[in-house]
Amino acid sequence: MSGVWRRAKPAAKSGAKSGAKSRAKPGAKPGAKKRQSAAGSRARRKSPTRRRAPARNKGRLWRLRRATARHPYLFKAFRFGLLASIWGTIIFCGAIVYFIAQVPDPILATLDDRPPNVTILAADGTVLAERGLRRGHVRVDALPPSLLKAVMATEDRRFYRHFGVDPMGLARAAFHNYTAGTVVEGGSTITQQLAKNLFLRPERTMTRKLEELIYAVWLERRFSKDEIFELYLNRVYFGSGAYGVEAAAQRYFGTSARDVSLSQAAVLAGLLKAPSRYSPTRSVQLASARAKEVLDNMVEAGFLTEEQAHEAGQHPLKLRAKGDETGYPYAVDWVAQLLPEYAGKHEGDLTVTTTIDAKLQRAVQDKLRKMLDKKGGKLAANEGAVVVLDPYGGVKALVGGRSYKASPFDRAIKSLRQPGSAFKPFVYLTALESGYTPDTITYDGPISIAGWSPKNYTKTYRGKVTLRNALAGSLNTVAVRLTSEVGAARVVSTAQRLGIHSKLHSQPSIALGTAEVTLIELTGAYATFANGGQQVLPHVITRVRNGDGNVIYQRRNPTGRVVARHHVGAMNDMLNTALERGTGKRAAIPRHRAAGKTGTTQNFRDAWFVGYTAHYVTGVWIGNDDSARMRKVTGGSLPAGLWHDIMLDAHKGKQPLPLPGTRTPAQHPDAVARLPSATRKARSDQSLPLYQRVLGIFGGG
Repeated sequence: MSGVWRRAKPAAKSGAKSGAKSRAKPGAKPGAKKRQSAAGSRARRKSPTRRRAPARNKGRLWRLRRATARHPYLFKAFRFGLLASIWGTIIFCGAIVYFIAQVPDPILATLDDRPPNVTILAADGTVLAERGLRRGHVRVDALPPSLLKAVMATEDRRFYRHFGVDPMGLARAAFHNYTAGTVVEGGSTITQQLAKNLFLRPERTMTRKLEELIYAVWLERRFSKDEIFELYLNRVYFGSGAYGVEAAAQRYFGTSARDVSLSQAAVLAGLLKAPSRYSPTRSVQLASARAKEVLDNMVEAGFLTEEQAHEAGQHPLKLRAKGDETGYPYAVDWVAQLLPEYAGKHEGDLTVTTTIDAKLQRAVQDKLRKMLDKKGGKLAANEGAVVVLDPYGGVKALVGGRSYKASPFDRAIKSLRQPGSAFKPFVYLTALESGYTPDTITYDGPISIAGWSPKNYTKTYRGKVTLRNALAGSLNTVAVRLTSEVGAARVVSTAQRLGIHSKLHSQPSIALGTAEVTLIELTGAYATFANGGQQVLPHVITRVRNGDGNVIYQRRNPTGRVVARHHVGAMNDMLNTALERGTGKRAAIPRHRAAGKTGTTQNFRDAWFVGYTAHYVTGVWIGNDDSARMRKVTGGSLPAGLWHDIMLDAHKGKQPLPLPGTRTPAQHPDAVARLPSATRKARSDQSLPLYQRVLGIFGGG
């Protein structure tokens, strides 16, 4: 039975097959069903694709709309960006066409036209100097390779490899500026700088930057690299009125640009970043530090080895700036530095009239040098500076050092030094304004403030003393005591009111002049006493005219009283005593009533004398640039002696006049007798200090 069932299974299969065959269409060929099935399968695969295409596109549109609805601002930004890109491209192309149409003829770019000429005149019309004239065009192949490499290493290392614009340089500058948090590096190429110099004004706008880029590319297409480099070096500004590399080399080193050394080339290249800041005439120290940066750049660029850079850094700059023979260089430099503030970005020739007295300027320069040559060596006093003002701040003479050739750095307006006792008049004026008088009795004796115990120069004490005699004797303990009583902050405020703009501290030691000031601001502050209490701002430029003779600047003296007249009279009385019977008696000049104060800092590092008459205010500083100790040089020695010689010469032919608020000099009563009667009465009454008028009423003297 089991065998039957085994046989039956195949039979059933056979029957199923036969049934299937019986259901097949009649006449079908073998294999037709298989082909038909395959064809049907292909038809099924193709037909749904054709039928479902619209539905799929609708799905995509639905998804796009859905995404737009979910992120509306994103799609608006995308649409705006697309439109902006299209319009930006159109505008950019239009700008290129416009700017190229405006580019000057190529010949104009090669012209070595001179920059504006500046003629600087003394008060009497004497020509002090001319600045801005170009010293000649120097071909690039005549310049030393070290100079060219110094400029490239500092300004544009890829100069010979870019097309006028350096994308890598721009990216590097952007990265450095971003990491520094401020602008520390520019991305402009030498070609861009030349384009700006030739065609553009110095505005900082996107339009100007676009013009600069287009002109740079244009220059690269019209000129060779060497021609561009040559034009750049012969046109760029190097500071101190020097345009072009030849003028700069002559200005700073007294030699041709063809002959500058490696260290000098580094100085010139360093000037391009900030001509005024790094000019050797402004600061030899800053110029030297900048030159070292340039040498380091040359090493980094592969132009020098470290040994060569180190050796060049050890060489002296050999500054040989001309001008000592004229006596005007320091004053002229200051005028050139100030001129942009008065004339702006003027392109034409200019004539500048100054307050300088040409004869007095030469005399002061000569007297300072001779005094230091004769006495400075044995006293270890190597430098000095002098400022002479009229009572309203006009600079009549300004000498910033012993020799401009040796050091163009101007110590009169740029050097900050401690004034010592020359600061004390601000203490005494504050005391007067607090109710004291010149005859108020104070005490000269030991004093201690928070552990600080100042002593007098003589190490002795006088006990009871009037303010007049305390100032005349320059007693330190009295100045400190007064400052403690009226307040150090008030003393600082008084000094600032009279024109001290340097930073001052409010510690008790301010009474002894321990905060640093410049000679010109200290001299200007004393001028307030010489003019009767009016505001003073030291100045040197009075008028600027253009090439057509039109006045583009005219000085107007500011008006405003900063010290009451009776306090001015009291100060003049006390400072006159200091000059005639005190520490400054060596400065006294015959026939003219004068007043002034000495100043000596700790360890004899600085010595000052600042004094005045009704005609002039003069400040003298003697010391060393490195603050080295002198051999017991005090304000009453070399400075007072030099002040005497200068003022004696300056007052030749001058009528003796009283100081404001004081009596007429006793030895010349005719000075008042010749005045109108109304003026004499005013002088005899109201011009006297209050304390003198009160004493006169009661028969005092």
